[in-house]
Amino acid sequence: MTKKLDEPATFKVFDKDIDNETEIALSASLALAVDTEAMGLIHGRDRLCLIQICDEFDNVICIRIERNQYSAPHLKTILEKKTIEKVFHFARFDVAALASNLNIEVNPIFCTKIASKIGRTYSPRHGLKEVIMETVGVELDKQAQSSDWGTVGDLTQKQLIYAANDVRYLLGAKHKLEKMLKREERWELAKKCFECIPVLSELDRRRFTNIFDH
Repeated sequence: MTKKLDEPATFKVFDKDIDNETEIALSASLALAVDTEAMGLIHGRDRLCLIQICDEFDNVICIRIERNQYSAPHLKTILEKKTIEKVFHFARFDVAALASNLNIEVNPIFCTKIASKIGRTYSPRHGLKEVIMETVGVELDKQAQSSDWGTVGDLTQKQLIYAANDVRYLLGAKHKLEKMLKREERWELAKKCFECIPVLSELDRRRFTNIFDH
């Protein structure tokens, strides 16, 4: 059965950074789901436009990032806090985008795409839509994936709903994947891969490719 996409517990939109009250509320979290939207996939050329976060209680926030914005102090505190696990899907891109645009060094990290590739070896499909559908039973609508995220003050309701749904089910997927990895005795390997993500992200930012090839 596919669950209906319902409304999150709360949904807030911020410009440039979260406020002090939200930082305090998020700082008590054990894990946060995080995603980003950008103008494209090339770091340094395509700017970061939106950051989405969801906590364990289905509270979603979106932070709209302005052109030529290079910091978000409250957000930086949360995403660099060692006691909060940050859960992404394809963390390699998001971690690089946050470092390139806002000088945020995210850690610790859980990547549901890496977890899926190590745990779900019976499947060749490890995209967010497929992983969420199998682990959580929710079918995501990806129609707004390729859209203009740079219209900061004029993001459509459809874009915001899409962005929110991309993080709302990550924590559920993370729990299912972690359980699978431990069952198959691949958890320690997955953790080592997560620890490598900041290095891979930095290599991407510096335009190094295929450095491990012979």
